This record gives sequence, C-alpha cells and structure tokens, in this order.
Amino acid sequence: MEIFYIALFCSLLLLLGAVELGKSKKDRIITNAAFSSFKNNYLFVYCLMMAGDWLQGPYVYFLYTKYGFSKGDIGKLFIAGFGSSMIFGTCVGSLADKYGRKRASITYCITYILSCFTKHSPEYKVLMVGRILGGIATSLLFSAFESWLVAEHFKRGFESQWLSITFSKAVFFGNGLVAILAGLLANFLADTLSLGPVSPFDAASCFLAFGMAIIIFTWSENYGDPSEGRNLLIQFKAAASAIASDEKIFLLGAIQSLFEGSMYTFVFLWTPALSPDDEDIPHGFIFATFMLSSMIGSSLASRLMARPNIRVEWYLQIVFLVSTAALFSPVAINFFITSTGQKGGSLTPTGRLLLFAFCVFEACVGIFWPSIMKLRSQFVPEESRSTILNFFRIPVNIFVCVVLYNVDAYPITGMFGMCAGFLFLAAVLQNRLKLAVEKPRTKTVENWTSGTETDSEMEPLNA
Repeated sequence: MEIFYIALFCSLLLLLGAVELGKSKKDRIITNAAFSSFKNNYLFVYCLMMAGDWLQGPYVYFLYTKYGFSKGDIGKLFIAGFGSSMIFGTCVGSLADKYGRKRASITYCITYILSCFTKHSPEYKVLMVGRILGGIATSLLFSAFESWLVAEHFKRGFESQWLSITFSKAVFFGNGLVAILAGLLANFLADTLSLGPVSPFDAASCFLAFGMAIIIFTWSENYGDPSEGRNLLIQFKAAASAIASDEKIFLLGAIQSLFEGSMYTFVFLWTPALSPDDEDIPHGFIFATFMLSSMIGSSLASRLMARPNIRVEWYLQIVFLVSTAALFSPVAINFFITSTGQKGGSLTPTGRLLLFAFCVFEACVGIFWPSIMKLRSQFVPEESRSTILNFFRIPVNIFVCVVLYNVDAYPITGMFGMCAGFLFLAAVLQNRLKLAVEKPRTKTVENWTSGTETDSEMEPLNA
C-alpha cells in the first residue's frame, strides 16, 4: 500500500510540476544571472524553513497522546502556541524592521530548533515552553522572511515585476511540494523506520540548522523604517481607523478570521476524528494527502483568477459553502453510524468517506489563500497593510484559544458543527462583500448614462 501511495504522489507531483513549469514562461525570459542567483538562494532557504515547519505537523497531536496527555491537556498546549503567536505576532514585524530582518530570520531558526528539542521531554511544563517558542517562531516565519526578500530585492535594483515570480515559486514549492514531501518523510521516519513520533522533530531541527547556516553566510542585513518600530500605537490606531471606516476591509477581516479559525481548529481535530479509538493511522501519508489536496486547490485558484469573467468575490461564496459541507460531514457521519449501529474508524467505509471530506476541505483551503490575498491587495491600503493584517490574526488566535480551552466540554462532532456554522457565516459575509463591491459599479453605470463618470468611480470595476 505504501508503494502505491508513493507512486501516486510522485505521479501527481510530476504532473503539477510540469504544469507549473509550463506556466513560467516569464521566468525563462528573464536572463539576469544576478536575479536568478538571488531568487534561487531565497527559494532554497525558504524551502528549508518550510520543511522544518511542515515536518512537525503530522505528529504533534499524536506525540502528546503517546506521552499520556488527555484531549484537554493537549488543547491547552495548542492554546499556548496560538496565544504566543497572537501576543508576539502583533510586534515581531516592527521589531524585525528595527533590529534587522536577517537577525529575525536567524532568531526564527534558533527558536524553532529549541521548540523541537523540547519534544523529547514528556514533562508537561517543558512541552508548554516548546509550544510558546513555536508560537514565536511561527510569527517570525510569516513576517521576517517576506520582509527581507522585498527589501533586498529592491536594494539590489531588480525589476519590481520580478518579485511576483519569486513569490509564486515560494508558494508552489515551499507550501506545496515541500509540505507533501515533508509529510512523506515524517511518515517514513516515524512509522517505516520505527524511529518514533519524535524523529520528525529531530529531522526538522536538521533542516532548520542547515538553513540558518546559509542565512548567516549568504544573506546581507536590511532594515525597515526605524520610526515604525517606535510608533506601534500610532500604527495600531491608523489600522483600527481604516477597518472601522471601510466596510470592505471589515468584512475581509471577519471572513478571514472565521475561515482561519475553523482551519486551525481542524488542525487539532483531524487526528482524533480519523482515529476515534486511538487506532494507528499513517499520519504522515494523511498529512501529505491533505497538502496535495491544498496544492490542487491553489492550482485551481490560479486558473480561476486568470479568467477575467470570473470574480473572486463570487466563487469564494461557493468555496465557503463547500467547506461548510466538508466540516459538517463528521456530524452527518456520526448520526449515520449511531442510527445504523455501524462501526466508525479510519479503515471503515465511513472513515474513508470522512478522509475524502477532509481532503475536499483542504482543497478549499488551497483556493482560499491566493484568493483572499488578491482581495486584500485590492482593498487593504498599502500604508497600513502589515498592521491591518496583524489585526486580522488577533481574533483568529482568540477564537482558536477559546475553542481549545473548552475542548473537553464538547464532543468532536459538536466542534466540527461549530466550525461548519462559522464557515456558513463566512459565506454570508462574502455575499455581503460582493454586494458592497458591486455598489460602486451600479453607481458608475448610472453616472455614465448621465455623462458624469469619474476615474474614482471606475476604479472598483478594474479591481
């Protein structure tokens, strides 16, 4: 069975890789050797950083159960990670600007390596420290590296349009191929070689240490505007004012919070849902399957966004409704099992159906990310972008912390039902966003018929 999975994954990865290379005509046209070297260096480091992150995903929950902790205790460990990311995520971007993005990237490596080392201890307090360190590292991962890339790109005098090439490659390889291969490697180490659930964390430390060495010897330091680091309160007030004064920004933040909150709750729930009686399941292969589904979704999103007659505001409603159905499936399947007296579990037909529903949800996640990024690029003002995006993440982390804190009070099916409800609400808000975007369009048509059309009124049509 494992050989079949590996053959299937390799075939699909080669197919997706061929499609990606086929789309990269711009990349082949650019013959600037300095840019190619710079891009390849960043992509290699970024993939190593993401490998260190993705390797840990499949076995976090499983490792904690092996140490004998209850679902409630594990929930509090997850809360520590999300809470740490929430607290530190609001300021690490500004601190990286002030003290250097290269230093922040090295700090990410050191922090995450220390977090991985704590996984060797069965002591709850040590594991809690590891989760806090992991939360800090996650905040650095999603701020320092992108900031360093953008600043260094322009400092070296490269064309601005070339930056999109690096970003698209980073998403495809770092969040796609690397994630899938990391899941397969984690499964190979922990299950095939029987090295145990701690082995993927040791492998992650090796990738992070290797990447840190490359950063130390090949990256130069760059900084942001030092004044930004000293005026956090002013930035927060400006961001809050922008969110409160523009309905579209507010709706985007609410939609993102609802979807991401459900997604991060799913990260906690999928293992106990697929192994309700603590059966042994191939965590790495399942994780790789999720990542492959997400990669397929992101490839589909790029094709949808390339069609001028298909608007993101429209198809995201469908994505949220499909996500609602996918995360409501555990509730429906549990009702079917209870009413018919059949068995559940990963190897039963209902277990396979549940796995398929989870893969559908991951495909929706793959569509969501590039689509919401496009909407943010249209409606979130550039001068306050990073601070506003940090604001969006605060309710996400609060939501996940509250849910996980009460994890023992609700059955898993109840939590899935709650997530499905939030996703349905996201679909409703997405419809409201679509109407808000279309309002200027109606006004423009009316003004056009009366001969009073203005440039500002035409802008939403081109968004």
